[in-house]
Amino acid sequence: MNVDVLAIGAHPDDADLGVGGLLLKLADAGRATAILDLTEGELGSRGSVEERRTEAESTAAVLGLATRQNARIPDG
Repeated sequence: MNVDVLAIGAHPDDADLGVGGLLLKLADAGRATAILDLTEGELGSRGSVEERRTEAESTAAVLGLATRQNARIPDG
């Protein structure tokens, strides 16, 4: 899939917190936006992988992302 803007974060929620507002603004302006999470955040102390996955899906909808993918690189 081709997108206009790709944000990359180490863990689910990194890109959301860092540039979520910008992604929303760009999506509202008609740009195709996407997030690539590099890991599933399995070493994180806040929430399980399943909780993070659910939150990432919800946030993708709120931000109007064209797609959100996870590279599933081992965390840490």
